[in-house]
Amino acid sequence: MSTPENAGFNGYRAPDTYITASPLAAWSPVLWIALPVLIVAFAVAQFGSPELQSIITLTLIRIVTVVGLYIFIGNSGIISFGHVAFMAIAAYATAWQTCCEMLKPMVMPGLPAFLLERSLPIWLSGATSIALACCVALLVGLVLMRLSGLAASISTLAVLFIFNTVYSNWDSVTMGTASIVGLPAFVTAPIAALGAVLALLVAFLHQKSRWGLLLRASREDEVAARAAGISLYWSRLIAFTISGAVMGMAGVLQAHFVGTVSTDSFFLDLTFITLAMLIVGGMRSLAGAVVGVVVVQGITEVFRHFESGVTVAGMQLSLPSGVQELVLASAMLLILIYRRDGLMGGRELSIGNLLRRKSGTTQP
Repeated sequence: MSTPENAGFNGYRAPDTYITASPLAAWSPVLWIALPVLIVAFAVAQFGSPELQSIITLTLIRIVTVVGLYIFIGNSGIISFGHVAFMAIAAYATAWQTCCEMLKPMVMPGLPAFLLERSLPIWLSGATSIALACCVALLVGLVLMRLSGLAASISTLAVLFIFNTVYSNWDSVTMGTASIVGLPAFVTAPIAALGAVLALLVAFLHQKSRWGLLLRASREDEVAARAAGISLYWSRLIAFTISGAVMGMAGVLQAHFVGTVSTDSFFLDLTFITLAMLIVGGMRSLAGAVVGVVVVQGITEVFRHFESGVTVAGMQLSLPSGVQELVLASAMLLILIYRRDGLMGGRELSIGNLLRRKSGTTQP
């Protein structure tokens, strides 16, 4: 009796055949995330209140940021504390190019003449800012990607402190610790959603590429990867550079959402909250990066609202200041204790995984 071509021993049908059955199934890990993101963003833009639009836009920018972290951290297994520096580089670069021409000569006289005298189009300033962040990430990675483990993590933290110190004291160009104001605040929920979808596509294409597969192999067993002839240096450098570019895009979006740029906005607070989002959702999957943002940002916004005060049955109730941080820390501890690999456990949202679950099989 004949058996189907894709049947294995004893007529067993491998679950992976579901994944490769169609291009739609192959792209389902991105589609399952991108489509809801676009639908929510455009619905909020049409029907949401200004406050809700602001919250959703910030959440979408955080998705870009955490996906940027995932490209390097999730695939390499090396925790990077310095990626927010690339956001700062791009944010300041776009501020130099789009800030008011009347303000720049007075507060930033150290800028080159072609920036002092004119403002560049937004699309051009965004592209050049992202390219600058990408180039800096490449230069930094050329040095740091020779390190592994804890040494690599600490070195990235040193990079964050170096850039923060330079930008905080470069008064003639960055205004030091003061805020640069007057940036065009054009980023809305739909624009941030398009940025999030682009970041998701870049991350997905990288993780499915040859270099992404090699990098994840080194994450699982570095010694075996070296023995198999995998170049850890180049695979990590490529991921580090791409990650820097996506972080640069997040910096541009945040700068043109808030309308101001300051060194404090791109330092330890943003570093630790975005790392927390990645770890809570699960650093081994793209879906985990997005779920972590939604959960942590949701907890933050709900308890921030309660701290500001709510009206219940005609009574004004408010929680003490600091409860938001306590609840967030407690939630993180519970998740990490009971779900060490994060909420998603390293799984992606895909048609293949759904079919495996219905058929009773597990992902290998």
